[in-house]
Parts: sequence; structure tokens; C-alpha cells
Amino acid sequence: MNKTSLLVDQLYRSHQSWLHQWLRQKLGNTDQAADLVQDTFIKLLQTRDELFGIKEPRAYLTSIAKNLLIDQVRRKRIEQAYLDGLSQMEYMLDAVASPEDQMQIIQAINQLCKALEGVSEKAQQAFILHYLEGYTHKEIAERLNVSTKMIQKYLASCLIQCYQNRQDMDACI
Repeated sequence: MNKTSLLVDQLYRSHQSWLHQWLRQKLGNTDQAADLVQDTFIKLLQTRDELFGIKEPRAYLTSIAKNLLIDQVRRKRIEQAYLDGLSQMEYMLDAVASPEDQMQIIQAINQLCKALEGVSEKAQQAFILHYLEGYTHKEIAERLNVSTKMIQKYLASCLIQCYQNRQDMDACI
């Protein structure tokens, strides 16, 4: 084993148990806590250059775990907004669209989702809130804790991403 592997092994053996317990208390779910512990140590492995400078391993691991937890919560919010939008669209589709129209709309939604993978989470949230839920720029800015100018930039980046995705698709046809 090299020095990095030995250090990570030592950190894992020394801190995995308390980190799991701490996360289990935060999440209320043993399986999710175990997954997040593994993700934390994977993230630790990705920071090889910083490993040997860690003075407070518990604080460092807690910081990584908190950031991963925040990312997870953000992803779940975006996924939920997306699913809510889909369920509303599905209800509307059933009421008014033919099967062919429904298929075209579903394909368009899938293309939109693929295009939005290339922008930040906040930009995705702004796009969903504005175009799917009808929020104004000001309302979105207040909700995301950013300026209205930033919301304009987010929406512009989403539209550019959609345009580029459309150009790529046209090139394939």
C-alpha cells in the first residue's frame, strides 16, 4: 500500500463509525447514512493533495459530509420540481392530446432535461420556476437568494444551452 492508501485506510478505520452515527442522527436513516459515509470517503480520496495536511480529521470529514448532504438536498428539490411538472403535464396531456402529440411532448421534455444537464443547479431551478411554474424574475430571485440580474443570467444560460442542444440534434439529422 502507498502512503495515500494507508492514510485513507487509517482515517476510515478511525472515523467511519462516528461519522455514520452522526449522519444517521441527521438523516434518520441508516442506509442513507451508510451511503453518505461512503461518498464522503470517496470525496476524500479525490482530494489526495490535501490529505496529508489535515489537522482535524473529524472537522474535515464533517465538512465534506455536510456539503454532500446539501448537494443531495438540492438535487432532490430539483428532481421533485421536475416530477411535479411532469405529473401536471401528464394530466394535461391525457385531457387534450392525441397519443402522437403526447409522444412528441414527452420527447421535447426529455430533450429539455438533457439540455439542462449542462447548467448549474440554480440555473435549472430558475428555469423550472420561471417556465414551468410561472414565477417572475423577482420572485425567483427572492426564493434563490440572488439578484434579478443573476436570474436573467441563469435563464439566458439555460436558453443558450437549449439552443446549442437543438443545434447538435439538427446536425445529427
